Amino acid sequence: MSGRDLFCQPRRIRRGAALTLVFASVLVAGAAAGSFDEPDLSDRKSGSGTARSATVRSHEDVAKAAAEAKADGKSPMEAAERAVSRSGDRWGAVYSQGEYEEFEEALDGQYTGVGLWARRERDGRIEVTKVQSGSPAAAAGVHKGDRLRTVDGENVDGQPVTEVVSLLRGDAQDAAAGTAVTLGLERGTHAWSETVRRARLSTDSVTVRRLAGEVTVIKIAAFTKGVGDLVRTAVRQAPADSAFILDLRGNSGGLVTEAVTAASAFLDGGLVATYDVDGQQRALHAAAGGDTTRALVALVDGGTMSAAEMLTGALQDRGRAVVVGSRTFGKGSVQMPSKLPDGVVAELTVGHYRTPSGHTVDGRGITPDLDVTAQGQAAVERAETVLSGLGDAS
Repeated sequence: MSGRDLFCQPRRIRRGAALTLVFASVLVAGAAAGSFDEPDLSDRKSGSGTARSATVRSHEDVAKAAAEAKADGKSPMEAAERAVSRSGDRWGAVYSQGEYEEFEEALDGQYTGVGLWARRERDGRIEVTKVQSGSPAAAAGVHKGDRLRTVDGENVDGQPVTEVVSLLRGDAQDAAAGTAVTLGLERGTHAWSETVRRARLSTDSVTVRRLAGEVTVIKIAAFTKGVGDLVRTAVRQAPADSAFILDLRGNSGGLVTEAVTAASAFLDGGLVATYDVDGQQRALHAAAGGDTTRALVALVDGGTMSAAEMLTGALQDRGRAVVVGSRTFGKGSVQMPSKLPDGVVAELTVGHYRTPSGHTVDGRGITPDLDVTAQGQAAVERAETVLSGLGDAS
């Protein structure tokens, strides 16, 4: 298991599964501006009234519960959480103002932390796997391969990496940039402590590396703002004889507009997905001009979620990529944010998306063309083997 203290999902999101799949420019704009418009309920196809009214009732019930709690001097957030729980919405979530701001920062590719990636070894030890250049951890001399023993005096051996990440970020204290955290470290026989100050850092949502044999690996950690253009640039700049591995393992989703732009790097227009908002059917299309000739393998696992599943499904259904790995997570729902008293934000499910062939992802996931249980670099090597047998996609 591996993790990092940067693109850590907000606390309330970690109760569920992933970054919300944010659909359509109006939703993205609404989230960024803090104005949460309801979907246009006046333009509905016939037969959608039941779905629409159920969603509207759910939104109304949550808003009513929060407003009544506020009037009674109680917590609107707790009341909204109870209402969401009663609604049966699997992906519904309620955020405080600070938590939603943290969520928006994550979608912007920003985070507050020290700049460490880490994983838990089989014996329970927490090992540093990467140190972000220019980060507080790098300035303190922390190196890849160091063992992280404690965070602010708390022993982290055996803890899930997500909990270690939470300690590094100071989630329990809503720690801001500039707050101090003390790391207990070990390198060989040398043990020492370093006190560093958390900082505002940018995520490395896209990494590109070249493998021997003219293979370009494009790793997308999450679909934060600007990721789609980074993927298109990586494809354009790759050598003419390069094949591609699109590594979506552990990708928890993000902004669907960025996923569509990433799809446009490998498709020459056409359908990426269909979705509904309260029963109204809509479609997402790739831009024209993408690379459709060089061989492509999409590498996925059980941590591939949401917008990453949408991209995988589009490339698979359109015959553009061979999907290698294990079944993806299975989150194919659309959430709409709405503002409640005290800055509280509720995100409730309003619909679901389907792949170009009409397959439903929610609760099912994407089944790979080739099931591969190998992990880490071994999975990449299997993907290379598949590429060697593909040649040009044309």
